[in-house]
Amino acid sequence: MDLLAKIRTIPVAPGVYLYKNAEGIVIYVGKAKILRHRVSQYFHEGRMVDAKTGSLVREAVDVEWIVVANEKEALALENNLIKQKQPRYNILLRDDKTYPYVKLTLGEKYPRVYVTRRLRKDGSLYFGPYFPANLAYRIVDLIHRNFLVPSCYVDLNRSHPRPCLQFHIKRCLGPCVAGLTTPEIYQEAVRDVRMFLEGRQSDLSKSLERRMEQAAVSEEYERAAKYRDLISTVEQLQEKQRIAGVEGNDADVFGYHCENGMLAVNLFHMRGGRVLDRRAFFWEELPGLQETGAQDFDPGAFFSTLLQQLYLGQPYVPRTIYVPVDFEDRATLEDLLSEQVAAQSPRAARIQIHVPLRGEKLALLDLAGTNAKQSYDQRFRVMKPNTKAIQEAFQDALGLPDLPRRIECFDISHIQGSETVASMVVWEDGKMKKSDYRKFLIKTVEGVDDFASIREVVARLFESSRFAH
Repeated sequence: MDLLAKIRTIPVAPGVYLYKNAEGIVIYVGKAKILRHRVSQYFHEGRMVDAKTGSLVREAVDVEWIVVANEKEALALENNLIKQKQPRYNILLRDDKTYPYVKLTLGEKYPRVYVTRRLRKDGSLYFGPYFPANLAYRIVDLIHRNFLVPSCYVDLNRSHPRPCLQFHIKRCLGPCVAGLTTPEIYQEAVRDVRMFLEGRQSDLSKSLERRMEQAAVSEEYERAAKYRDLISTVEQLQEKQRIAGVEGNDADVFGYHCENGMLAVNLFHMRGGRVLDRRAFFWEELPGLQETGAQDFDPGAFFSTLLQQLYLGQPYVPRTIYVPVDFEDRATLEDLLSEQVAAQSPRAARIQIHVPLRGEKLALLDLAGTNAKQSYDQRFRVMKPNTKAIQEAFQDALGLPDLPRRIECFDISHIQGSETVASMVVWEDGKMKKSDYRKFLIKTVEGVDDFASIREVVARLFESSRFAH
């Protein structure tokens, strides 16, 4: 069955569709309220004016679809499939930084607390992300000093003969050595850490006060003093949070600049009414825009996809998200994100995605847009000269009769004169081509001889099928 005939069999229902190329690789994932109508639109004559759609239709030879119950399910499934399949015609999230989370490993006999930048479904609790990044490390350090729950890599499932330095400097309860603590005392500390990380300072203070009074009645004055100091620390943190709360809510603010098929986005993280950090994203090859520049760029569709990839499935979403343009499924995404945060915290406020038209919020959007323009200039104009300029500079430096198209560079490494390996990186048509990077084991050269090693590798390359013709 050819593609057009297959499209006529698609059901009239909400769902997700996947276009494939001749090799069976998924090249585009999309969602639709009515699958048949949406997929058919790609083949209407008027859509071919869009460079991205024209390229997609020319390459696609097959389509698959998944029917779901409603538009929200379609949006969530589309996001998951884009992250899983990485289709080349979708706008994929490329970030210049990741922010840290604090991880509490509840699945272990003696849970530990870490700073991590990778989220896994491993039964642990993750808190964050934290802005600026060093805040996560300060929080974990505070937990070590006050709650004595460690981050160590020692196997806590078995007993060890002696504790490490962390126990001696009073930053760990010492669960790795028999007799230094008990499972009950350790679990109590873990419960305190969890309440602290969840922001339940009032509940934590009441629990600590109750234990302090019990210790005092039992004449365990040293233990009571420890609880007293903890209560003081928690109350100080609670006061700082009240001040931040008065200043404003948490919000993320987006701005963008698109030119010559390249895009820069700036994201301002506002916490407690103050801008705490800025995040930059860059796309050098937006699907279909390399030939046409920016005139085919659809900012609404772009921000719909970007917000899905940034926030769906994440443990924290700010209460308000400010974007420079409206998009079709904004209300659906608001509902989905609100349900997501409500599942994690029933008292969480509804997530709102706003497009400000006036006032201070519009000024914030303009500021983010101005910074995006500066990021674009720095990344694509200052840092990256055009391809022809690079080729001409190489041609002049090497005295070549024509512009170079491909350069392969080699580096030789060894371990104290043995285990010699060669690494090859490739530059092609003005940019690095990582798919052609290679590593080689040196087979014929004895000792340290970089020139002979390079000779062997180059000879092997030219003898390989890649150069046979």
